[in-house]
Amino acid sequence: MNTINKTFVNLVLAFFLIVVIPLRVYSQNENVKDEIMKNGKTIRKAFSDGDIEKIKSLHHPEVIKALGYNDLKIGRDEVINGVKETLQNFNLEFIKNDVENILIRENIAIEQTKFSIKGTPKNGGESFIFTGRTMVTYIRYENSPTGWATIREIIQPATE
Repeated sequence: MNTINKTFVNLVLAFFLIVVIPLRVYSQNENVKDEIMKNGKTIRKAFSDGDIEKIKSLHHPEVIKALGYNDLKIGRDEVINGVKETLQNFNLEFIKNDVENILIRENIAIEQTKFSIKGTPKNGGESFIFTGRTMVTYIRYENSPTGWATIREIIQPATE
């Protein structure tokens, strides 16, 4: 191969390594980000609607949630039992959901979000606003209607 051909081949290879491959990865990550955003919208609607079955379908069987410093739920059944208890007593409405960051690595996505939920007691009484930050780890899960399921979540209540 002569010098001109080698130079051309090297330029084409460099172009693919520098431009085409990162663009493809970026495009894939943007698609996953869109999927995660749709998943979040689906689960927030399920909470607002009190749809326990939909909420359950969006959680992996091995999910672990830290809902507070002394409130750790291990496994989907334990998480759903807590959700049932909450939804029996309160109507929930997500009034803020500001995604700060989504990290994507293959079949795992980690979302960090600031949120506010309005809770209204079903038996009357004053509504309240619960504000905080959450870090949710999602994995691809074929049994989820969105293709993603929560596997880990930590909720940090606002302290301000």
